[in-house]
Amino acid sequence: MARVKTGSVTKQRHKKILKRAKGYFGSKHRLYKTAKEQLMHSGQYAFRDRRQKKRDFRKLWITRINAECRVNNISYSKFIDGLNKAGVIINRKMLSEMAIEDKTAFANLVKLAKDALEGKMPAEAKATKTAEKKEAPKKETATKKEDLSSKTVAELKELAKSKKIEGYTSMKKAELIEALK
Repeated sequence: MARVKTGSVTKQRHKKILKRAKGYFGSKHRLYKTAKEQLMHSGQYAFRDRRQKKRDFRKLWITRINAECRVNNISYSKFIDGLNKAGVIINRKMLSEMAIEDKTAFANLVKLAKDALEGKMPAEAKATKTAEKKEAPKKETATKKEDLSSKTVAELKELAKSKKIEGYTSMKKAELIEALK
């Protein structure tokens, strides 16, 4: 058999790696072996830092919120606790933007949080909390419906038998679920 030379393929692979390593310091952009090693590390750093960036931004937002809270004579932790008690749902990014751009709106939120900490709940927050309590039983009925669909035909027939539903032996699963409702 003839000898296969892979020089062109190898050269293309090396060029691809060296092209990606352009701009690296020293031999890391000149030599294939060190360039390949550096690219592997660069990929790991990029993966790690994409997650780290989210943490860094959250820290920045919290720092900005805390600074504005101190101007309004409240600590960050008490402010967040007050917002939770008042039923205000807003993320830290938006709070940070408000602290920078709209100081009066932020001051209103601080006042709302202080009132909630003192036990003075606004009427809107009370209405939403009572509405949430009323919604809870609806979720339970939805789970009961799901429970019926997750049961086997044999289990459904036993339930139908205990509830004394006529003709349950010849019913299909969908018909059994309807009859049990």
